[in-house]
Amino acid sequence: MAATTHTVTNQPPPLVGYNVFATDPALTEGIARHVGAARLDEVRAELDTLGRAAGSAQARQWGEQANAHPPVLHTHDRYGHRIDEVEFHPAWHRLLGHAVTAGLTGAWTRPDGHVRRTAGFLVWTQAEAGHGCPLSMTHAAVPALRAEPELAAEWEPLLTSRIYDRELRPAAGKGGALAGMAMTEKQGGSDVRSLTTRAEPLAAPGEYLLTGHKWFCSAPMSDAFLVLARAPGGLTCFLLPRVLPDGSRNALRIQRLKDKLGNRSNASAEVEFDGGTWARRVGEEGRGVATILEMVAATRLDCVTASAALMRQAVAQATHHTAHREAFGRRLTDQPLMRNVLADLALESEAATTLALRLAAAYDGGTEQDRHFLRLAVPAAKYWVTKRCTPLVAEALECLGGNGYVEESGLPLLLREAPVNSIWEGAGNVQALDVLRALRREPEALNAFLTEIGAARGADHRLDRAIRAMLTELADLEGIEARARRLVERMATVLQGSLLVRHAPPEVADAFCASRLGGDAGAAFGTLPHTLDLAAVVARARPETGG
Repeated sequence: MAATTHTVTNQPPPLVGYNVFATDPALTEGIARHVGAARLDEVRAELDTLGRAAGSAQARQWGEQANAHPPVLHTHDRYGHRIDEVEFHPAWHRLLGHAVTAGLTGAWTRPDGHVRRTAGFLVWTQAEAGHGCPLSMTHAAVPALRAEPELAAEWEPLLTSRIYDRELRPAAGKGGALAGMAMTEKQGGSDVRSLTTRAEPLAAPGEYLLTGHKWFCSAPMSDAFLVLARAPGGLTCFLLPRVLPDGSRNALRIQRLKDKLGNRSNASAEVEFDGGTWARRVGEEGRGVATILEMVAATRLDCVTASAALMRQAVAQATHHTAHREAFGRRLTDQPLMRNVLADLALESEAATTLALRLAAAYDGGTEQDRHFLRLAVPAAKYWVTKRCTPLVAEALECLGGNGYVEESGLPLLLREAPVNSIWEGAGNVQALDVLRALRREPEALNAFLTEIGAARGADHRLDRAIRAMLTELADLEGIEARARRLVERMATVLQGSLLVRHAPPEVADAFCASRLGGDAGAAFGTLPHTLDLAAVVARARPETGG
């Protein structure tokens, strides 16, 4: 008897076998805008290859496997020897190895290096987000290590290498290396100035022994870690190698792995330094916070980029599903209310991508103006883009209905991952207060920020009005701490509006300015003015797969 009750109809095909890069207009146009003409074809080809890999069924399977089989801590071997090793599923190593080979830990020495790496990070994160942590830490360790030229000369070639070498052995014998970071402690959290880890100098210059603990150690199987500890001269940054030059293991004791909401493919650990933990100083004693902030600034940009990647993948899934699913005699995407939701999600995603690329381009620019612009724009973007990620992914999941609530859809994994970038490298309040600090101490940063948004003045009356309102709020910084979030949100959305007015299609810029700057929208996604060209916005966001 035929199983007629099990005939499958009205279900979309899987969103696999497509090019994550080539089907994202905001990303491809951004690359054309920011990459020099002489290298544009090379960068496009590089990202095209990565995009096809990220959209493959194989990459999706790796992501599923890495999250279904989270890392396992082994503190001792079978004989009782302390080993402190974390075991990962083979899929994790395939994801991480592909990313390293694609150059996602090397941006600091290549022309257009940050733009091409940011674009690659945005593309490959859509395959699986958890392994982005060691990629980000490794990339971001480079500017911090440059405070100590001898260490930079030793480690930078390894950290920027395209060789994924997972074996634990001395750095001198490796073809490539990964870096992690351990700053926060259980008594202080974001207040690193309250840390208690001690560093005692040895006779050899620049060498110390550490005693203390770290509440969060990112990527604990990395080859080296940047840590903060209290030396005789004050808070100082150190490089702590996993394996000592003689081949023995450093005394890095992993107490346990964190049981996290999401980001489950990645290991985050609590670690102890037992007084015999050997480390090398990075920069001067007492300058640890300033040194480590070079790393933090780079990882904050990656938080923006990873959030933009999660948004883009959620929008891709939602627009793909609704283009193939019918209800009440029409495709979902053709129904006015669903189209409004999809268009609203697409606006948020494109604004995030455009902003991430602009920040990366400023890193590549390297001028004083760029540096001052980044001082305000990075924490403002980190605050706002990461905040918008979770509600966007939740709304995209709802576009799939009950199908989206099922693990096989991949949307629950995205939703669990979404909050992490808002928390890591300083949660929302930390970012908002950092913006206030820059406003008070670095007037050149505000000048650079205003110059950037001023490039779009006169192009849209709603943007002009929002700029004036922002300036009014900036005019009085007394007592501003309690309204810092409101100010930073306004700064971020004005910056996004300025970028979209200059670079996005008119229908995208118009809809963004009307809803985000003109106040013509509700509190939830899907409340855009119905008079806008929403169909064009949705069509631009949908990944063309040939189906």
